[in-house]
Amino acid sequence: MSGLEVVTFGCRLNAFESELIRRHARAAGLEKAVIVHSCAVTAEAERQVRQAIRRARRENPEARIIVTGCSAQLAAERYRAMPEVDHVLGNAEKLDPAIWRALARLPAGERRIEVGDVTAVRETAAHLLDGFDGRSRAFLEVQQGCDHRCTFCIIPFARGPARSVPVPAVIEGARRLLEAGFPEIVLTGVDLTSWGRDLEGSPRLGRLVGALLDGLPELGRLRLSSLDPAEFDPELEERIASEPRLMPHLHLSVQSGDDLILKRMKRRHDRAAVIGLCERLRAKRPELVFGADLIAGFPTEDEDMFARTLALVEEAGLTFLHVFPYSPRPGTPAARMPQVPVPLRKERAARLRAAGARRLDGFLRSQIGRRVRGLVERGGRGHTDQYAPFRLSGEAPPPATVHELEVLGVEEGALRVRIAGRAAEEAEAA
Repeated sequence: MSGLEVVTFGCRLNAFESELIRRHARAAGLEKAVIVHSCAVTAEAERQVRQAIRRARRENPEARIIVTGCSAQLAAERYRAMPEVDHVLGNAEKLDPAIWRALARLPAGERRIEVGDVTAVRETAAHLLDGFDGRSRAFLEVQQGCDHRCTFCIIPFARGPARSVPVPAVIEGARRLLEAGFPEIVLTGVDLTSWGRDLEGSPRLGRLVGALLDGLPELGRLRLSSLDPAEFDPELEERIASEPRLMPHLHLSVQSGDDLILKRMKRRHDRAAVIGLCERLRAKRPELVFGADLIAGFPTEDEDMFARTLALVEEAGLTFLHVFPYSPRPGTPAARMPQVPVPLRKERAARLRAAGARRLDGFLRSQIGRRVRGLVERGGRGHTDQYAPFRLSGEAPPPATVHELEVLGVEEGALRVRIAGRAAEEAEAA
């Protein structure tokens, strides 16, 4: 190989950090390297990381293989033991330019492991970017870490305590991305709705959203990544309800629709809170669509408990589902609870995904004949304001452009659209 490759697993925050990693490594002069940016949210994610490492070594025998991210933070010794791996970096170290400069200076064949105690980190730097390679929307990190202790989740031990980027730094980061030509910005964090708790005065996420929208009138499209239903503040709800520049798609960290399972997960909401939040916001802004993370087969879940999660998809009107069969994480309380058999977890996950597919298909078909706005990404594909995927008929406009679209139909889980008014133009030309 020649050059530098970054292989990214996991969340939108990882996608943001991968761009920082790429730039730090390039600036350090690191060449012929494959950086595997790992995820630890499930055992399957970690299996895929190990698979990617072995494939990278087979395909790039002369390259340095560098592993970082959440799995590297939690299991540094496991990756140190892999013969394919040259260097392992923790979640704090991966964002330190000095570390990358030191790696670039190492003689060939010399290994380095840099994984510190991320739980001791108390601040988050404002990492400013002015672009993202090959992307039409930009991610902007505003928060790191998590102070909650959900019984299934290992991520707080990989990311450290909750810490927030102050408002002025967020606005400056967003301004740079807009100046670089990105029409849409996505706010990301490990626990986004906890933003501000560690700052002076303990502002809430609604304050940050308002500051961005009010301070940057040129910001035409703002999205929010995953939100905790228990942490919506009144100003955030009001901005969602009244601000058209805040895209009408919200993704909720729900996890279950059964109250006892939610208690055993140590979540801070119940099913009624999720249903009430969706109903309240949809009443104020009818075009809102909701997605949700859901776990199937959590320890002790019986068929009735699962049925309540399945019913929540309809009762809350959830459109976009991210479904995970429960995966025990060593060191978490849930891993010590009575486990649901793996085949049953997978079967329940399949049923949830099927329910989600039906909901999504119904939503997509409801858009036929309408005019919608959407961001064109790559290859004539993109997403509407409500995050419905689309494919363009006819010649595609340039990526990173926003257009009014006519919805012609639904094909393979996506809207088939054309640029509004193009049919009349084509008829005149004929």
